Amino acid sequence: MNNGKPNWWSRPSSAPEAARIPAPPSSGDGDGDFPLPAPHPPTTPPAQAPEPAGTDLRAAGPVGADARAAEAEAEAETTGTGTGTGPQAPEPVAAGSPDPAPSVVLTKGEPRDPAPEEVPHVQDPAPAPAPQAQPLHAPDEYRTPPYGEPGPWAPAPPVQRPPAPVPPHRQGPVPPHPQGPAPWTQYDPWGVGGPALPPPPAKRSRKGLAVAGALVFALITGVIGGGIGAYVERNGGLTTVELPQSDAKDTGRAPESVAGIAASALPGVVTLHVRGGGSSGTGTGFVLDTKGHILTNNHVVDGARSSADISVTFSSGETARAKLVGKDTGYDLAVVQVTGVSGLKPLPLGNSDGVRVGDPVVAIGAPFDLSNTVTSGIISAKERPITAGGEKGDGSDVSYVDALQTDAPINPGNSGGPLLDSKARVIGINSAIRAAGGSGGDGEGGGASQPGSIGLGFAIPINQGKRVAEELINTGKATHPVIGVSLDMQYSGDGARVGQKGKDGTASVTPGGPAAKAGLRPGDVITKVDGQRVHNGEELIVKIRAHRPGDRLELTLERDGKELTKTLTLGSSQGT
Repeated sequence: MNNGKPNWWSRPSSAPEAARIPAPPSSGDGDGDFPLPAPHPPTTPPAQAPEPAGTDLRAAGPVGADARAAEAEAEAETTGTGTGTGPQAPEPVAAGSPDPAPSVVLTKGEPRDPAPEEVPHVQDPAPAPAPQAQPLHAPDEYRTPPYGEPGPWAPAPPVQRPPAPVPPHRQGPVPPHPQGPAPWTQYDPWGVGGPALPPPPAKRSRKGLAVAGALVFALITGVIGGGIGAYVERNGGLTTVELPQSDAKDTGRAPESVAGIAASALPGVVTLHVRGGGSSGTGTGFVLDTKGHILTNNHVVDGARSSADISVTFSSGETARAKLVGKDTGYDLAVVQVTGVSGLKPLPLGNSDGVRVGDPVVAIGAPFDLSNTVTSGIISAKERPITAGGEKGDGSDVSYVDALQTDAPINPGNSGGPLLDSKARVIGINSAIRAAGGSGGDGEGGGASQPGSIGLGFAIPINQGKRVAEELINTGKATHPVIGVSLDMQYSGDGARVGQKGKDGTASVTPGGPAAKAGLRPGDVITKVDGQRVHNGEELIVKIRAHRPGDRLELTLERDGKELTKTLTLGSSQGT
């Protein structure tokens, strides 16, 4: 550096070589870069002295003949027309002709604008050329970068000035470079000049964009993270839990299963709603035939006074009015009939004599008005003598049943419903339950208490129910088998004792009745019926009513400490 300006490296050159370098035009404002006077070519070339570093070889144009000779010689050297041993012979220049156009020196590969025209001057006669030193090699056509390092005779490059915008290229002389500094343009090593490009746009600050991006990213991440956390907490994971499940089409059931029995029997089971006598109740029944006859318990329909008081609802939801066909208090059975109903499905009837303790059973009913309720259990006992009813107090409403005992849950509302065996056949009519903590009475009845099931339910055997239902349908009345005696219901001993006197003071043994014909007397104690032990008068009545009128019975009795056996044929009485 020299006074703040860069020093350009160059090889020392001889005075003639330096003289051949044309001087750049002056800007005219006195701010040229180190102007030096042009050397005069001596006759004998002096010893070359090394140039000081940073010296600009350009000089202001000489005045006079010597200067013009130096310029001519430099132009001849540049264009290849000078004398000496150059590659081409010089062409003569006519006297009075204008000077050739100044040459253009390239700096760092960028074309330089031609120097402004110099003031024409009178051509003086050129002196005889002095002997010139031969160059070491042919002049470099380009002499400056970007085509290599500077040659041995490369002058220090002139100061680069930004070229002024020029119009598109056209034929004709190139206009002179305007005086004064011009705006800088984008560097183009091949162009001669052109319109100035707009300055590059100012770069926006990236710090603000980075901060905004970080805030947006944090917000989005927080929202997504919160949503994922809530989903995981609610569902227990990121994946949906799907549990294995069997095919829903697998609806087949064995006919002897509870589901198979229920599916077969439910269309034939109905729910009855009865109003009358200032009360209402709910019970169950089942279809006996396609004529619309339905069997149920007497205590279910006992309060009805007309057909308008009985409503029947089928398992399909269809409802109809029913009329009372007949009822019997002693057997606690009744038959009602619906009309105008199609598609009735009667339930098949089984045989209660073939039932064994432990057989599986299914009970269907409407406990607490919950229609189509199915429960299951077994036959826990059979030939269980029970009495139900007796709300009137005179004994006229007492039912005597030689019942089938079951542990299938039976509750209020199950009364009159079917008790089915494993083949969906009716083997009993659910009628009574044993209430826990009660007074020992049986049956649901119509009392204020509504006890629940404790696993002791009782059903009328279907063999007895079939006979009574047939009689009610055919005659409207049922017959009861009798032996023709009046029993002492206050006897506390084991067995059933024949009373001394009958009701209203009549004879305790009906004259001409079955017992009289068999030889029974007042005071005899009957202990067995067909070999089955009886412990009181109620059990004797139950065992007798378990048979039909006309059946033969064998009675075992005690008389004066002796055991006797008597055979008789059952008589018949009209039921109420």
